[in-house]
Parts: sequence; structure tokens; C-alpha cells
Amino acid sequence: MPTTTTAYATDALPDGTVDAVVIGGGAAGLNGALMLARSRRSVVVIDSGTPRNAPAEGVHGLLGLDGTPPAELYGRGREEVRSYGGLVVSGEVSAAEHADPSPHGDLRFTVTLTDGRVLTARRLLVATGLRDVLPELPGLAEHWGRGVVHCPYCHGWEVRDEPIGVLATGLASIHHALLFRQLSDDLAYFTHGTALDDETRARFAARAIRVIDTPVEEVVGDGDGGIRGVRLADGPLVERRVLAVATTPVARTEGLAGLGLPLEELPGGGRRFVSGAAGATDVPGVWVAGNVTDPIAQVGSSAAAGALAGAHINALLAVADTDAAVAALAPVGTPATT
Repeated sequence: MPTTTTAYATDALPDGTVDAVVIGGGAAGLNGALMLARSRRSVVVIDSGTPRNAPAEGVHGLLGLDGTPPAELYGRGREEVRSYGGLVVSGEVSAAEHADPSPHGDLRFTVTLTDGRVLTARRLLVATGLRDVLPELPGLAEHWGRGVVHCPYCHGWEVRDEPIGVLATGLASIHHALLFRQLSDDLAYFTHGTALDDETRARFAARAIRVIDTPVEEVVGDGDGGIRGVRLADGPLVERRVLAVATTPVARTEGLAGLGLPLEELPGGGRRFVSGAAGATDVPGVWVAGNVTDPIAQVGSSAAAGALAGAHINALLAVADTDAAVAALAPVGTPATT
């Protein structure tokens, strides 16, 4: 599936060790960085400029900012982080690894970028997001984020009353159809080789959802960036202005293997990083936030998760700072306390 890269001004990497490196410059990463920067922490965001929602015209369901274009939202976020002293660096991470601790035992990590630049951090927040893996179907990927959508809450109002098709990918598509039926009276469900039992067919019939069992051969464009409909394997074109499809969400893990973060396979396919309270992981010093650990999180909940993780990182850094200060004042030869 094609990705959209956003170009913007980049800061220079700092010398020395920073309090936190945030890997990922979307809603979760930027809000985590904002909380850290406002706590007077030295923080660097490494942003590849390829957010999941880049193809979308606007972010929806975000109170006070509904309809804001993603690029505008993230641009504001970068400037807010910078206004508190945080840095935002355009780049991609090739390796993130454990490093030798400080003399007082505080954690250290090295983060290497694909261009060879390296920085050292005390803590890491991974907010790399996910990739939506689409079924292999001609014409599907090129209309992603416009005529082809996945989330009724992100796109639903904008496609209300249009002829909508649901391309089934598994059991989740059944509920998908019920959600999109709320938005349009003209809904067609393309089973596309998936099973659909008699009870579900009866429930669909009760809601006037048309079921089409013939496999879909391709998505047909309208010449203006939208879609005309879907062509079936036996030839006919079923006119649709919108096609909804449940994707397979796969966490972006490139360059992160050295951290040893546990991954979890998701029901129905896909994977995520496992996380606990406030995005903490089983790896000391590393947090995760946003779609990389919560595939169904929208922009608002991803931002909230990033903020919570940032606050948690700052709280534990405050404890570490105090421990180091106490150790520095202890007379030589005094046994360490725990």
C-alpha cells in the first residue's frame, strides 16, 4: 500500500544523553513528548513523516479539532513540542538498543538512525503506529483513505447516504456491516469467499443489507479519484461510491528488535506490542503508546495514551534523579541502600 511522506523542518540531534527519545511523530508520540517537554525534560522525537492517517482529508471525532487535516494537526503538535524546548528530528530508526548504564545505575539506550546518526537516551517511548494491510485486490490500495475506508467513526459521516459496499475479510466484517448500515440505507455486503451463516443472512435481510456472494475481481475508479464500484468475477459492475474493508493491523517494528519488546498476535490477524498500565512494557525503561499497542485507538485516544506514558516516564525519571542525588551526597564507602 502506498505511503505518504510529510516533509518539514528538522532539528539537529543534541550532544550528550537526553532524558527521553520518542520514536514516532504521530498523535501518541507528540503528546508524550509534549508532556515530557512541559516537565522540563530533554526530549527528542524521531519522526519518519509517514503517519497512518496521511491519506485522510481530516481527523474526526476529536473534540475541538474535528475535521483538521492530519498534516496540519501534526504540524501544530511539532511546534508545541518545540515551544517547550523539545526537538523533532526527521528520520527513521535503524536500531534501538540497550546501552551500558550510568555510573549510578540509571538506564541508557542508544538510538541509531538510518543515516548513521546516533543519540543516547535514559528512557524510550515507542509510538511508531501501525500499517493497515489490505487484501490483495486490484484498485483497492490506490483508493485507500478516499473511496476505500475502514472506520465508520473516522469516515462515516462523510459517506452518509452514499451507496456503500463492505468487502468481507472475516468475522469482523459482519459487525462492520452493521455499523455502516447506520450510515446508509444502500448497503451491499460482498462475502468475497468468506463464510456467512443463515442466521447472519437473515439478520442482514432484516436490515435490508444486500448480500453478494460472487467474488470481487477489482475496484473500479471513476476517473476523479473516487470509485465507481466493484467488478464481480462474472463480469457485472456493482456501483458503489464507498467500499469499507477491515484491514489487518500490523505494528511498525522496524529497527526495534534489539529492545526485546514482546509482541502479541491479534485475533483475525495482525500484531501489536504488549503493554501494561500507562504504556509500560516488560522491558525496563521502554514505554509504548498509540496504535503500535492499541490498533483500534483513534487520534484522541492515541494522544491521551501518549500523554499518560509521558507523565509516567517523567515520574520515574524524578525518582531516578533523586536516587542519583542521594548517592552523590553519600560519603565514600557508605553502603548503598535500596
